[in-house]
Amino acid sequence: MKTPRTVYLDSNATTAMAPLALDAMLPFLTTDYANPSSSSLAGRHARNAVEKARTAVSQFLGAKPAELVFTSGATESNHTAILAALSISRGKRHLVTSQVEHPSILLLCQHLERLGIEVSYLPVDAEGRLDLDSLRTLLREDTALVSLMWANNETGVLFPIQEAAAIAHEAGALFHCDATQAVGKAVMGFAASGVDFLSCSAHKIHGPKGVGALCVRKGIELPPLFHGHQERGRRGGTENVAAIAGFGAAVGLLANVQDEICHLVRLRDQFENGLMAIMPCARIHGQAAQRLPNTSNIGFLALDGEELLYRLEQEGITAALGAACAAGGSKPSHVLTAMGFSETAILSSVRFSFSRLNHAEEVEYLLRSLGGILLDMMEMPLSSAAGSNLAVSCMT
Repeated sequence: MKTPRTVYLDSNATTAMAPLALDAMLPFLTTDYANPSSSSLAGRHARNAVEKARTAVSQFLGAKPAELVFTSGATESNHTAILAALSISRGKRHLVTSQVEHPSILLLCQHLERLGIEVSYLPVDAEGRLDLDSLRTLLREDTALVSLMWANNETGVLFPIQEAAAIAHEAGALFHCDATQAVGKAVMGFAASGVDFLSCSAHKIHGPKGVGALCVRKGIELPPLFHGHQERGRRGGTENVAAIAGFGAAVGLLANVQDEICHLVRLRDQFENGLMAIMPCARIHGQAAQRLPNTSNIGFLALDGEELLYRLEQEGITAALGAACAAGGSKPSHVLTAMGFSETAILSSVRFSFSRLNHAEEVEYLLRSLGGILLDMMEMPLSSAAGSNLAVSCMT
């Protein structure tokens, strides 16, 4: 039996580490293992690696090196920003976020609600778009922070971050942005956006897992989540020098984000146009909204998304459910639920997320594979001639 080729289309979950990032890490995992807080020559060498990476990452994000704090990843960055805002906002005990945020935001907010913090959740429309007028109505005098993602991890829908930050500031609230999915896939910048805090993670841009960053606007005091002298007292604990070096190397691969965007748009459009030719009734979630160039969240009528994923994996293709997986099974995606879809529609949704490593030939292979799988699962022709029958099926 011939082994199927491997096509990885789950880059919103994580990306393959770039060889350049691994090369940057290896010395600090083997020979250059000194503690960067040590005053020895070896320690100073490790410190120089951390600061070199800090300069590279901060410049790429549009921040100053002194504004960037290295963390263990975006989850830690998100938690640090939210808890810091509550701490420094002098008794303000109200937060605003959206219904479609990453679980690292929503689960923390739910925990804080149990501790007496009030949280307002902004709705989205059927395309996943945010209503800024709703944001204005939810802001209060005691709002400490507004926390909104730059781009949704499931649908790729972009939020108007600069406008939202301005609205928050007019009301006297701080603003945090989880930019984890946007980095390297959207034109963005920390200073230009006007946000106070910005979170990201290296493993979404072909860097290592276990390292991220939090940009903190100059002038804002950051109470640490972990106490210690490292990171100017803003994040205690010995720095993960190897991972930080890999992070710095990974951002160096994103010298021209516009070229990256154009490449991803070509792949996404090739896939979506090809899919609609095969299955005209498939739904592209968030299609009418501004989206990341690499993300296609597809509703496949009422087909079983898990079964479709399994069959794709038999062809060597890795994608992801549009539903969040839970222990012992799956539950409907909170993102698609907020967009107003039924449980049946949600559980038939699959996310395909491309990266710089994908190419047109892989998309062609994906479309050929999908054509056969869908034909078998629906037990009916999927040619354009069957479009009217499929359209009726969409409405039943």
